[in-house]
Amino acid sequence: MWGSLPRVNLFNAHSIVSDLGLIGVLAIIFAETGLLIGLAFPGDSLLFLAGVAASGSGAAVLGNAHLPAGALFIGAPIAAITGAQVGHWFGSTYGRKIFDRPDGRFFNHQRVVATEKWLRKYGTGKAIMLARFVPFIRTLVNPMCGVVGVPAKKFLLWNSIGGLVWTELVIGLGFIMGEKLKGSVDKYILPLVGVIVVVSLMPVVAELFREWQTRKHHK
Repeated sequence: MWGSLPRVNLFNAHSIVSDLGLIGVLAIIFAETGLLIGLAFPGDSLLFLAGVAASGSGAAVLGNAHLPAGALFIGAPIAAITGAQVGHWFGSTYGRKIFDRPDGRFFNHQRVVATEKWLRKYGTGKAIMLARFVPFIRTLVNPMCGVVGVPAKKFLLWNSIGGLVWTELVIGLGFIMGEKLKGSVDKYILPLVGVIVVVSLMPVVAELFREWQTRKHHK
């Protein structure tokens, strides 16, 4: 009986889309943005492949894996927003006990201080929205915002905007490309995800450059 069950690789976007379908995609999106165990889960590549699978002809490229487009475009932002809000609640409720550990690899007081500085420097809204497009950061920033005391309602506002833009943009890109892809989809994933990450980080890079220029002139 067990031999007939699919062997799912939760760290491989193609496997998640093909073997777990819509429910699996939404569950991974929720876990990646809301649970600390989601640090290693695929995010951008999963959304992109899900968009491909929801397109009219792209599903054939994924081995006939198909996702309902309407349910995906509605469910993905809900999963991302809900997951991040859970992460914020976790951070505000239990975060201090975890992040105050001086020897923690990911969770320590230094990261709390760094997050507070980052939020003050770039503003809560920009920081939360940009974090959506950066692997690992989009998982860590949610509980960290809870730890440093970002109000839940304020977090919900920017979390909702960021979650909506992130999911619809990446899924939409996959959906459009799904109509044009030929052959293996794998060769398109990394370049496209790389472009998304680079574009999303441009405001941060520009801000860092301006800061460097300011320090240079003040020396």
